[in-house]
Amino acid sequence: MTACDDVEPSVQEACGPVAPDPAGEPGPKGPQEEGETKGTVFVALAANLVIAAAKVVGGLVSGSSALLSEAAHSVADSLNEVFLLASLRRSRKRPDASHPFGYGKERYFWSLLAAVGIFVMGGCFSVYQGVHALRSDASEPSGGYLIAILVLVAAGLMEGTSLARALWQVRREARTTGRPFRRQLRETEDPALRTVIGEDGAAVTGVLIALAGITAHLLTGDTLWEGIASLGIAALLVYVAYRLGREARDQLVGQAMDSPLRREVHAFLCGQPEIDAVTDLLTMRLGPGSGLLAARVDLVGGSDSEEVEESAVRIKRDIVHRWPELDHVFLDITDAGPGDRRRARLLRDDLNDPAS
Repeated sequence: MTACDDVEPSVQEACGPVAPDPAGEPGPKGPQEEGETKGTVFVALAANLVIAAAKVVGGLVSGSSALLSEAAHSVADSLNEVFLLASLRRSRKRPDASHPFGYGKERYFWSLLAAVGIFVMGGCFSVYQGVHALRSDASEPSGGYLIAILVLVAAGLMEGTSLARALWQVRREARTTGRPFRRQLRETEDPALRTVIGEDGAAVTGVLIALAGITAHLLTGDTLWEGIASLGIAALLVYVAYRLGREARDQLVGQAMDSPLRREVHAFLCGQPEIDAVTDLLTMRLGPGSGLLAARVDLVGGSDSEEVEESAVRIKRDIVHRWPELDHVFLDITDAGPGDRRRARLLRDDLNDPAS
């Protein structure tokens, strides 16, 4: 039984979550960040639609298996951008009775579908094209290969522009969060932005692989090189799909907030004069810029019900102020026994472990 079970109803409410501001934004991120991400996705979608059409025409004219593999890649990317736009819209829905913590995880679900799309539409078709080229009897390249090279060069420039836009957004977020650019690139919380970067990075690399395969085919007259290029593109797409899918899976099953944040929150709680021990500290990411914190704490002796209420309200308010991403905060005030205090020591040691 916790201390909240023995105090007045008003105190029990104080131990519950921080109520969202009804006049605030319906989603976890502000309009500026949402607008930037949506703009980045729209740029990627426009580039991929134009590039996909050009690659299909160029591949059919030239008969290049490497270019057709890249066309399948661009078609898959275009469909994935539609998925990401849907995720941006749906994740902004306000919490309701069926989803009291909001719809932020819509981002991770649609990002998972995008990863499946890259694997199925891009990777599998590229494998087919590569095997077909390896088994083909054709040797001399057709005159349409000049068109294929021009299409790939243009595609590389457009994909590079889209990638530069996404990286610019990451750099801006890095300045806002105070993180180094490389760390922000690895740890960005926005799955839509992460997917666009993965797609565009793979697209630029795929263009270079296709150009290398076509150039080798032109120099040697052997389609073997195009088959190898197609299989290389397939391997690249499967890898990107695996990475994006694994990250989306981790978030969907309930991933904890970053270790530095958990350490900071733990240190903050332990530093409160009203708190004697922190026996449990649980966090979960609910979406970009949105997270849940559930902490079980033991207060120092001698506090009456009114002091418990005031302390709980103040502590939660300070947490939300210092870490806005923790927009759902629960405090379970308990009377810690010997076992609880052992867990408190283990929690402290675990959070202070440099490897955590």
